[in-house]
Amino acid sequence: MRITVSPRAALARAAVAGGVLAAALSAAPPASAASPYEPLPPRNPYAGPAGTATMHGDTGSSDATPIAGPTSASLTSHRAALASACPTVLAGSDGYPVALCTEIFGQAPTVHLLDPATGDSVAELGLTKGSLLGGVYAYLDNADRLVVVDGTKDLLRVGHRKNAAGAWELYIASRLPLDAALGDDSVVGLSPDWQGRVWFATAGGLVGTADDTAGVVKTLALPAGETVANSISTAPEGTAVTTSHATYLLRADAAGTPSVVWRQPYDRGPGRKPGQLSWGSGSTPTFFGPAKGTDYVTIVDNAAPTVNLLVYATGTGRQICKIPVLKAGGSGSENSPIGAGNAVFIASTYGYPYPKLPDGAGDSVPASADFIGGLSRVNVTASGCTLAWDNTVRSAAVPRLSTADGLLRTVVRKPVIPGTTASSILDTYVYTEIDPATGATVRTKSLGTGFVYDTLQMVGTITPGVVYQGTETGVLRIANG
Repeated sequence: MRITVSPRAALARAAVAGGVLAAALSAAPPASAASPYEPLPPRNPYAGPAGTATMHGDTGSSDATPIAGPTSASLTSHRAALASACPTVLAGSDGYPVALCTEIFGQAPTVHLLDPATGDSVAELGLTKGSLLGGVYAYLDNADRLVVVDGTKDLLRVGHRKNAAGAWELYIASRLPLDAALGDDSVVGLSPDWQGRVWFATAGGLVGTADDTAGVVKTLALPAGETVANSISTAPEGTAVTTSHATYLLRADAAGTPSVVWRQPYDRGPGRKPGQLSWGSGSTPTFFGPAKGTDYVTIVDNAAPTVNLLVYATGTGRQICKIPVLKAGGSGSENSPIGAGNAVFIASTYGYPYPKLPDGAGDSVPASADFIGGLSRVNVTASGCTLAWDNTVRSAAVPRLSTADGLLRTVVRKPVIPGTTASSILDTYVYTEIDPATGATVRTKSLGTGFVYDTLQMVGTITPGVVYQGTETGVLRIANG
């Protein structure tokens, strides 16, 4: 374990900022019928604050938040250089951001506790290296502890506290071995259910629940040949998992044993598209809906040449609609859709130039493509779906919607030669706010040029007045000036 501590004066300043953020998080506005983007999925009682507990905001993976981002006329940005790619930045009820990163050299997962006043790391804890996705998906529980599976296949809860010297430290609060259930497999995604169990899905298509209080693990193998490459989502109705072939809703009995409620196959196309990390849907399934916030489950398929948004009724699995999206730009997506109220937003990753692909990703079909960009909005009703707008915004991150200020936020990748679609290590990255009603860009701020600012299609997390955005080399903190 390696722990790094900032100076005492910085800790004092961070404590004040953390208190302000904690108060704002606890006072996040409730869902309002006046907003077209509400309600959001209900807050899971075993997860952290709504909007900041998971990579996709909540356990329903809505990628929407009830928290307002930066709204002042001027903006500031600061890059915390962590020598790591940081796809997951979460924030607990105390206001302190927790980042799960993968080191550039060695690719070991590392947890960082960030100063909420600056975004710099005040403590770090290295975890045992496992699969690449072991440094990606995690969540905060209702005690602000990071829940993650490490390379030893142990389910960990990582807490933070001040030590006897008054300095911050990260520590392992609990550990539950999963190796007996997993064998040679590895956990990809995990999320808590409404009974406090931790659901998980593995790369090899095993789904399970873990009760780390009782030490009980139960599993169910999905059909042979189906793999999982993205995270999972939980709602009061059950757990949604999308494999390389189909989307499932599952529930557990009183003993925690999972079973399938429904299964819906999708068109996985002829192969992995350029700009995707696996062959199949790139979506973590999203719960959303205008009545409960979990009326529907949605993913994007991998059909060629044009992908479709698929929407299912959560309770029955009945297909509500299948509608082509990302028609103006590159039609393929590695990103989870945003779902809020009756609106769904989908960002294209087609052709995105990742510096490294997971082992076993295979060749893409076609072999290569430029990163064109693309962003679509679909409106959903009980009778079907309509494409509201479709553009070619070159989003280089998973966009995030705030229901508090009514803005979509992302980072746009600008080419060296304006008007082209070629990518280069000299591209510029621009923080961008978008009107969700029209798809029009309303404000931008340049973040920097070069690969150190590459946001690698990772998602930003919004705390009051601040966006934390992971990059290939650390974390950006974008805030009111």
